[in-house]
Amino acid sequence: MSDIRMIGADQVAVSLPWASLVDRLGRTFREGVEAPPRHHHAMHRHDGEATMLLMPAWESRGYIGVKMVNVFPQNADHGLPAIAGVYLLSEGEHGRPLACLEGSELTRRRTAAASALAARELAREDAESLLVVGTGKLAPMLIEAHAAVRPIKRVRIWGRNPDKAEEIAQIYADRFDCAAVTDLAAATPEADIVSCATLSTEPLIHGEWLAPGTHLDLVGAFRPSMRESDAACLERGEVFVDTYAGAKGEAGDVLQAVDEGRFSLDDIRAELAELMRDERPGRSSAQAITVFKSVGASLEDLAAAIEVWEQLEGQR
Repeated sequence: MSDIRMIGADQVAVSLPWASLVDRLGRTFREGVEAPPRHHHAMHRHDGEATMLLMPAWESRGYIGVKMVNVFPQNADHGLPAIAGVYLLSEGEHGRPLACLEGSELTRRRTAAASALAARELAREDAESLLVVGTGKLAPMLIEAHAAVRPIKRVRIWGRNPDKAEEIAQIYADRFDCAAVTDLAAATPEADIVSCATLSTEPLIHGEWLAPGTHLDLVGAFRPSMRESDAACLERGEVFVDTYAGAKGEAGDVLQAVDEGRFSLDDIRAELAELMRDERPGRSSAQAITVFKSVGASLEDLAAAIEVWEQLEGQR
C-alpha cells in the first residue's frame, strides 16, 4: 500500500488542461466503460442532511476506479466547500491501487469538462456570451471550460450572494467582458449559453426567458428534489443528457417536469455517448434551444483520473 501515489488538488488541476480533458471525456464516452449506478446515501447530521456518493467504474481491459464524495450543503454556513471526496485509481491487470487523488478538484474539472463537451456538440459555433448561474467552486471552472470550446467574449455571473458574483467577475475581468448581474430574467435572454451550477430546489431559469438559439447547461440538481429550470425550458428545448440512467434516476429538472405532465422521458434526444458515436443528431437548427442536463457519471471521473495519472507518469 505504501506504493500508492498521493495526488493533491494542485497536481490534479495542472494535469487536466481543458482541451485534453474534454477530448479524453469524448473518447471515453465514445468507447464506453463499465459503470454501475452510483450508490447514493442520505446521511442525517446534527445540522442537516448530507449525502454520500460512491461511484465505481472500470475499463473492460484497463483501469479500475471508484470515487467517494461527501456533499454537505450546510458547509456554506462555515465558509467551506459543499463537496469533498477522494478518488482511488487501480491498474486493471491485477487490481493493484495506483493512486489516491484529491476528489473535489477532480470532480469540479470533470463536471465542467462534461458541460463543455456537450456545448461543443450542441451550442452554436458562434456562441460568444455566457451566463453562469451560481457562485460556488464550480462557477470558475464552467467559465474556463466553456471558453475552451466556444469563442466566449462576454461573461455574466448571477448568484444569491451578489458579493460572490462580483468577486468572480473581478477574477475574469482581464480575460472577458465580465460582470456580475442581479436581474436573472434580464440576463438570460442575452446569453448564448446559460450554465447553472447550484443546489437549488426551485426553478431559477424560466423557459420564457430563453432566446432562440440558446444552449442551457443544467449542472447542479443531482437529486430528484432539486431543480434549476422550470418545465417550460424542457418543453421549448431539445433535451440531451449525460447518461439516460442518471437522468431517469436523479435529474430533478427532468423528473419534476415529467411529474407535472409537461415532459416525457421519451422526449430526451440523446445521451452523450450517442452524440460522440454520431448515433443521434445534435442541435436541429441555429434557432433551436438545446438543453443539456447532467447529474454526473462515474465514467467521467475514471476518464479524468486516468488523464491525471498518464499526464504525471509521462513527466517521470
